[in-house]
Amino acid sequence: MSETTHDGTVAVSAPVPPDEGLTAERLAAKYGLSVSGARPSLAEYVRQLWGRRHFIVAFSQAKLTAQYSQAKLGQLWQVATPLLNAAVYFFIFGLLLGANRGIPGDVYVPFLVTGVFVFTFTQSSVLAGVRAISGNLGLVRALHFPRASLPVSFALQQLQQLLFSMLVLVVVVLAFGSPPALSWLLVVPALLLQFVFNTGLALIFARMGSRTPDLAQLMPFVLRTWMYASGVMFSIPAMLADKDVPGWLADVLQWNPAAVYMDLVRFAMIDDYGSSYLPPHVWAFAAGWAVLAGTVGFVYFWKAEERYGRG
Repeated sequence: MSETTHDGTVAVSAPVPPDEGLTAERLAAKYGLSVSGARPSLAEYVRQLWGRRHFIVAFSQAKLTAQYSQAKLGQLWQVATPLLNAAVYFFIFGLLLGANRGIPGDVYVPFLVTGVFVFTFTQSSVLAGVRAISGNLGLVRALHFPRASLPVSFALQQLQQLLFSMLVLVVVVLAFGSPPALSWLLVVPALLLQFVFNTGLALIFARMGSRTPDLAQLMPFVLRTWMYASGVMFSIPAMLADKDVPGWLADVLQWNPAAVYMDLVRFAMIDDYGSSYLPPHVWAFAAGWAVLAGTVGFVYFWKAEERYGRG
C-alpha cells in the first residue's frame, strides 16, 4: 500500500503480515504444529508403542540382568526366591496347618510350587507397574516415547523371570510322579493370557502410582490378602466343602483371576490335578479377565499420557 504525502512524495506503508488476525489454533494448523507432549489418538499410540517394541524387549532384559547383579549367586535368585517362598509355605501351611486337605500327598508339593510361581508372576508385575513411572522420572522427562513402554516392559521382565522358574517347576513335577504329557502345552496359552492380564494391571497401577507414590507402600498388603484368598496354599473347593459359605462367595474365590490362572497351569502340569478341581468355563474366564484388564488398563493409562512426569 502507498499514499502521497504533503510534499508530493510517495510513502510506502509496511505490508500487512499474512498471519495477522489468526488465532493460535489457526496458526498451529497452518504450519502443522502440535502441542509438545500432547496425547496422540489411541490408534496412533498403538502404532508408536509397536515402533518401540525393540526398546521394550531390550529394556526388560537389561532390568532382568541388573536385578541381581550385586548378589553373589546372580541370576540364580530368579529361581531361588520363589522356591524358598514355596518351602516356607509348605512348612507353615502344609505341615503345621494341614492346608493340603483334599489334595493327594504326592500332588501337594507341585500344587504349592505352581501356585507360588504363578501368583508371584502377577504380584511382581503389579509391584513393578506401581513404580514404572514414579521410579523412572529421569527417563520419562528426558526422552519422548510412549510411556506405556515402561509398564509393558516390566510385565515382560516378570514373564521372562517366570520362564526361568518354570524350569524348576518341571523338575518338581517330574520328581513327584507327573510324566510329560500333551497337556503341558496348555501352559503356553494360560501364561499368555495371564501376561495380558498382568500387563493391564501394571498399566492401571502405573498411572495410579505416578500420582500417588505412597501406593507402592500399600500394595504389598493388598497383594498378600489377594494371595491368601486365591488358593495358593490350598484347594478352594476342598477348603470350603465343609464350611457354611454362601455359594456366591465360593464362586468369587474360584473365579478370581489369580485362582483361574493358577488352576489352569496346575491342570496342565500335574497329572492328578484333574478337571474336578476347576470351576466351570475356566478358559472363558481366563480369556475374559485378560481382555478386560488388558483393554481397560491400556485405555486408562493412555488417557493420562500427557501428564506423566509433570509436576
